[in-house]
Amino acid sequence: MDPLLLVGIFIILFAVFTVLKAVRIIPQARARNVERLGRYHRTLKPGLNFVIPYIDRVYPMIDLREQVVSFRPQPVITEDNLVVEIDTVLYFQVTDPRAAAYEIANYIQAVEQLTVTTLRNVVGSMDLEKTLTSRDTINSQLRGVLDEATGKWGLRVNRVEIKAIDPPKTIKDAMEKQMRAERDKRAAILNAEGQRQSQILTAEGEKQSRVLRAEGQRAAAILEAEGQSRAIDQVFQAVHRNDPDPKLLAYQYLQVLPQLAQGDGNTFWVIPSEVTSALQGVSKAFTEALPKSTATREDMPDSSAAEEEAAKAAEAAAEAVADAQEAESPKGPRQLTQGAREPAPFPDLDKKPTEAER
Repeated sequence: MDPLLLVGIFIILFAVFTVLKAVRIIPQARARNVERLGRYHRTLKPGLNFVIPYIDRVYPMIDLREQVVSFRPQPVITEDNLVVEIDTVLYFQVTDPRAAAYEIANYIQAVEQLTVTTLRNVVGSMDLEKTLTSRDTINSQLRGVLDEATGKWGLRVNRVEIKAIDPPKTIKDAMEKQMRAERDKRAAILNAEGQRQSQILTAEGEKQSRVLRAEGQRAAAILEAEGQSRAIDQVFQAVHRNDPDPKLLAYQYLQVLPQLAQGDGNTFWVIPSEVTSALQGVSKAFTEALPKSTATREDMPDSSAAEEEAAKAAEAAAEAVADAQEAESPKGPRQLTQGAREPAPFPDLDKKPTEAER
């Protein structure tokens, strides 16, 4: 092959390669630093850029977007001498590519170490319980320290988050027991509150039931009393309207005497003094003759039937007296109350009335 042709081809390839090295296309949100003869010259912006080949040196791209870096868990000692492992997440953004390239050798490693030291300083002044409940406080303090320290490195720390705080296993077991005890206590309190509320509602229901029952009994008693009052009033008016004679009242009084002696616990029975007068009235009622009016003479049965009726009435009166004496017989002879008078001797009811008595 012709040597001149080879030289021409080499020159063409060199020219193309030189042109390609002189042209730099930078994507959006990226930047590249350029050194000329060993010194910082400029920073290439997004778009089409031209540099001098073999004189300008273009460094790798620097990402200007917000970046997320997760650091491995770091052991931290709390104020109450407990070792906890804290896992953090850092959100930062490169604001000055020149400072990020020339002010710090590796800004990612620098941010990680600064985060660990600041975290130990902040958590070291807190106990475990406060550490677990003060994540916002820890995040704000970390962000303030990191933002101030990384400002000269061309970085801006936007957010620092604590992803996890892992206490020792023994502490976890104790915390679980404590949480279980708290839940049991709340459950017992809720159960007691429910029982108390149930008892209160039951008591209120019983109270209302008793009140309504008492009101019903009161209304029933009032109606019953009113009914008895009306019945007594009607009986009283009927008695006074019919004008009964003393003989009828005495006979009714004697009919009540056997009922007084029927009780099982009656061991002492006092016969009132009015019994004798009642017996005398009954005896006179059956021994005295009825008035001899014209109507009665026509309707009156013969003398033998009248005598039989009188004898039956006398026998009924004698049986009433015998029942009264038998009721008091287990305790001995009849006892009279103070102020009671001796009864008058009963008339001979079996004796037939004479013509003069008639």
